[in-house]
Amino acid sequence: MFDDVAAKYDLTNDVLSLGQARLWRKEVARAVGARPAQKILDLAAGTATSSMPFAATGAYVVPCDFSLGMLREGKKRHPWLPLTAGDATKLPFRDDVFDRVTISFGLRNVQDTDSALRELYRVTKPGGQVVICEFSQPTWEPFRTVYTEYLMRALPPVARGVSSNPDAYVYLAESIRAWPDQPGLAALLQKAGWSKVAWRNLTGGVVALHRGVKAEV
Repeated sequence: MFDDVAAKYDLTNDVLSLGQARLWRKEVARAVGARPAQKILDLAAGTATSSMPFAATGAYVVPCDFSLGMLREGKKRHPWLPLTAGDATKLPFRDDVFDRVTISFGLRNVQDTDSALRELYRVTKPGGQVVICEFSQPTWEPFRTVYTEYLMRALPPVARGVSSNPDAYVYLAESIRAWPDQPGLAALLQKAGWSKVAWRNLTGGVVALHRGVKAEV
């Protein structure tokens, strides 16, 4: 499914999010706080657009994705990046490798969320951090109602106009509705071993940034 939307993936996201996607990426970059020489894993990186802010700091960033179509498109755009094929539940990296691990709008698409969170924990160095950016639940009830209506009624027609595979965005709307809310995802992070788990809402809770730390031994 994601192979089919690779070519127009970034454009479609900008349109469907009403321009908010770029702001969300900036907030992720600020939360990750990448520094020169750090090793950053950008999981579900797609075409590696999300990896560019980390690379710009001088950090060594590894964009990783399950979709070969996404990776091929990303390699065309950013041939110098070490784009890597990988399953979020069985990452192709050693234990304790990365200073920071992050995933934006991809955890929701992994069938086994618990396994993915444990794998992210495994490949993170002690003292390292995870940053997860994912769709969540608006906190103001009237806005939540409007948002849900947009997802189920407006998003599919808009996707048909800009996406190479609009059916994929029908799935997107359904998966967002089924995803855990902010406390629910925080509980999953804690269950996987992460400590100091916290979150911050963006765009009224349409998106939430969750963070956690791998305790030092």
